[in-house]
Amino acid sequence: MSIRWRLTAWYSGILISTLFVFSIAVYGFVHWYTYDELESKILQQYNKINTRLVASADGSLGVAPDQFSKQRMEDADFYVQIYTFYTQLTWRSDNMKLRGLKFEVPEPNFAKASKDVGFKKFNVGGYPFLVYQGFVTKELTNEVVGWIQVGTYTGTAENTLNRLRSILISGSLATLIIASTLGLFLARKSMKPIQKVADAANQIQKGTDLSVRIEYDGPQDEIGRLIGTFNGMMERTEGFYKELEDAYAAQRRFVSDASHELRTPLTTIRGNVDLLQKIWTAPPEERPDLDEETLREMSVEAIGDISDEAKRMSRLVSDMLSLARADTGQTFEKDPIALQPLIEEVTRRANFLPRTAEWHVGDLRSLNGVYVVGNRDYLQQMLFIFIENGFKYTPEGEVRLDVILYKGQVGIRFSDTGIGMEKDEIPHIFERFYRADQSRGITEGTGLGLSIAKWIIDAHDGSVEVVTKRGEGSTFIVWLPVIFAPPLE
Repeated sequence: MSIRWRLTAWYSGILISTLFVFSIAVYGFVHWYTYDELESKILQQYNKINTRLVASADGSLGVAPDQFSKQRMEDADFYVQIYTFYTQLTWRSDNMKLRGLKFEVPEPNFAKASKDVGFKKFNVGGYPFLVYQGFVTKELTNEVVGWIQVGTYTGTAENTLNRLRSILISGSLATLIIASTLGLFLARKSMKPIQKVADAANQIQKGTDLSVRIEYDGPQDEIGRLIGTFNGMMERTEGFYKELEDAYAAQRRFVSDASHELRTPLTTIRGNVDLLQKIWTAPPEERPDLDEETLREMSVEAIGDISDEAKRMSRLVSDMLSLARADTGQTFEKDPIALQPLIEEVTRRANFLPRTAEWHVGDLRSLNGVYVVGNRDYLQQMLFIFIENGFKYTPEGEVRLDVILYKGQVGIRFSDTGIGMEKDEIPHIFERFYRADQSRGITEGTGLGLSIAKWIIDAHDGSVEVVTKRGEGSTFIVWLPVIFAPPLE
């Protein structure tokens, strides 16, 4: 059974229980009030009756009310019947004789009759009556001489109570039907947003569309908060899914690019090995018709190519290992490091790197007493990556390094007058194996250097800025948080 049907059943059950209790209470109160009023009137008339002895046609004496009491009872539409025990005579009021009414009279047994004293309901000729009955006694001796019954017709009251009962039953049933219908309608309406949540979840389960959102313009009640939570969860899930897709795409691209980058040196190595094998292991008749000096030069050249490609593969594997460590969240030890001697050492060693551009270093004295919390080896690697990158993409002109201190940070600026890039390439330059189209196939490299540098900068809580223009060069500014100490002597 669905929730809306269960809610409707609960609403209907509570409503019918409430109506049942209410109807019983109303009917009981009206019933009690009606009969209490009748009983009060009967007792009032009963207490006002004065009796006397009268003679019957055969001369027997019987008990009867006096003329005044008789007239008053008939005027008030009360019925009176008196039974005399000793003579077994029964006197009835004229209205009873006129209508042929006769109440039951107890047997002349005082012990049994005493149990019937009080109110009693009679049904005479199909008509209901409420009767009060008791003993008639002599005034002086209190001797019991008769049995008196005073009653009134209760058909009107019974009809009223029956109509009230019918109204309560039919009204309760009508109210139950209307309330159940409205309750089902409201339950469906209130559960409609939840049904939307279920439909959206089912749609997501059957497909891969995580952009599904539930439109809801109702109040921010429990359902509103549920839908808001669901939409927020779907938004986060969509973000995670996109990040995961991007990660998978980057991983596939990484594997593809790595395979491509490794294929080239492996092809070169294999070709040179095949050449050496053909030169030195083939039968004499299959060897090239070359003199020993030429064969030696060819062998040395092949071995050199193999060595260069092996070094290139070694660098590539080392770079990939560094990025793999970054992907696993691997950290490294950090210590306070003086920047001035670190950068001076790197700039001195940069003089020995192969280059065709001029190499200039700005004034580093402002770094005296400036420290960063980091790892010396990784910081050196990051600095060499930017310097080598400048040398690599500046066939002529100059490459320059200088520093800036600003608001608790040091900016290490690498500027060159090389080939530069288009602005739309800037967001991709730190991606793995990415190289500007202009440099592909022209400038040697694997496209992993800037990715490693970015990882090192992020691990040191730093940032990097890039300014570039095609044909005019590029500028990289690496910002690192610093701590200050007394200047070095």
